[in-house]
Amino acid sequence: MSRSASPGAPRTLVLFNYDWDRVGFARWSQAFPHDSAGFDLFSFPSNARLVGFDLERFAARLAKQAGKCGWQAVTSNHEQFGALAAALLAERMGWPGTPVNAILACQHKLYARQVLAEVCPASNTGFAPLPARYGDPVPNGLEYPLFIKPVKAAFSVLARVVHNREELHEMTRFGVGELWVIRNLVEPFERVAKKRLPLAGTAHRLLIEQPVQAAQYNLDGHVFNGELRPLGVVASIMYPGTQAFMRFDYPASIPAAGQMKAIDTARRFLQAVGFTHGLFNMEFFYDAATDKLTVIEFNPRMAAQFSDLYLRVDGIDLHRVALELAFGRDPALLPRAQPTAGSAASLVYRAFAPDAVPAMPRRTQQAAFHAAFPDALLFRFPKPRGSMTRDFKWLGSYRYGIVHLGGRDQADLFARCQQASQSLGWASPCAHAQPDVHDLSALISETA
Repeated sequence: MSRSASPGAPRTLVLFNYDWDRVGFARWSQAFPHDSAGFDLFSFPSNARLVGFDLERFAARLAKQAGKCGWQAVTSNHEQFGALAAALLAERMGWPGTPVNAILACQHKLYARQVLAEVCPASNTGFAPLPARYGDPVPNGLEYPLFIKPVKAAFSVLARVVHNREELHEMTRFGVGELWVIRNLVEPFERVAKKRLPLAGTAHRLLIEQPVQAAQYNLDGHVFNGELRPLGVVASIMYPGTQAFMRFDYPASIPAAGQMKAIDTARRFLQAVGFTHGLFNMEFFYDAATDKLTVIEFNPRMAAQFSDLYLRVDGIDLHRVALELAFGRDPALLPRAQPTAGSAASLVYRAFAPDAVPAMPRRTQQAAFHAAFPDALLFRFPKPRGSMTRDFKWLGSYRYGIVHLGGRDQADLFARCQQASQSLGWASPCAHAQPDVHDLSALISETA
């Protein structure tokens, strides 16, 4: 893909533009000048805006500013607020966008399970709402182990397997401050869902599911004029013995049968919820031995963390795809850039105990790292002790850094991963390789 300046180009509004999005959309700032709106949920004082935040008022305020600011399109890959806010604004302005109810249906995890039970029962798992409010006593009669997660959440917060009543009780005990954060994260979605998708019921509750043991993957794609176009499959690799992401590898090793089943499942579900336009990401398990696919959840937006991986390996920039979709143009017409890697990974650095958190790399270390790995992306996530403590409780770990790298092949990628980690003083997340990679290109061309 080429990048060229476009004098007088229409402006795009990017909502909740942080981390990978800030990098991704910056690549196209000349051809697609943009402004940003929203706030950072993870830094103070920005996250103080969570108090009383209302998505419809937020969209209405932006709509009033659109003419003066010259905005002609909106996009967002932010799961908690941005995707829904962008859909509300696009609807209000008559711009191309994902339908509001499709966003709600994907993000309300209980409702999404109910839809799957109707259209793709073989790709569903056992599920039920936890019959208790936040902080209530744990009900009797539940069969363990079970997987528990919020009906509306993001970043895998409070999502884990519990093996007995005591573990579930401990997990669902919240302090006053924690309850305030949880309720204020969910309430903006709840107000819109009550009006637009009342049959879904409240999102202020937890969902229990039958646990699944299988390899985990992500199907990425987009829908244009109601037609689903798959882009690729990314493998999710966990830290051994945990449910914490250690690495995301692209391209993934998955048999063609699993790829076909994933695409068919996504097509059925997205059609059922009216998802006619936009990027999507479907997280799923696949057991190759039994040819069993189980949907984890649908994300009605780009998995922005993967955009750089597709760009390195396939020459497809998902952020450019998002911009084309925001203006109602067909991303299939975009040229591809020259790939720079045969394999790429997003490396996630975590600590699982407060006394195991390594130091952030010094400036000299960072400079040496970038000199040795000029193609790398480095994200550091330093946090105060109180925020770390909440991460350990809610997530079971503390994510302190992410690095993106490419390699000629997976062996070269893993060698570079070891060297990069050592230069930062961090433990390498490349100890466990994937099997040989299956070629997805022919399948994508057949189904696109």
